[in-house]
Amino acid sequence: MTHPRSGFDPAASSLAGDVAPEVMAELLSVRSSIDNIDATLVYLLAERFKATQRVGHLKAEHSLPAGDPQREAAQIARLRALAEEAQLDPAFAEKFLNFIISEVIRHHQAISENRRPAGDPSRQGAPSASAPSGTEARGTHA
Repeated sequence: MTHPRSGFDPAASSLAGDVAPEVMAELLSVRSSIDNIDATLVYLLAERFKATQRVGHLKAEHSLPAGDPQREAAQIARLRALAEEAQLDPAFAEKFLNFIISEVIRHHQAISENRRPAGDPSRQGAPSASAPSGTEARGTHA
């Protein structure tokens, strides 16, 4: 059944007809769980992004730098340890967090740039502070 809002068909598979029906049924069941986890991740990232936007505005209001290397290092160490506990590849967790951190910094810079007066020449070329879209994950760690 195709979902009306997204057009996503959870039963879509290039394997249909090539595997036994009971195998396909189990595969679809496990994939349904994966789909639910993916949806949860998207909503969690959206909530995280909202919180980090607040951090970006606080930093901009108080002329604080967009990045915080000590916080970033602590977060990476923390997530690597959590990944090990969860039996997830710590290197993968670190890459994922580094991507989020780079997005955070980019968004915090954009917030800061957008707070400058319109005639300020240092404002030119500032990245957009738009909300996340497409397949890009957005977020920040603060």
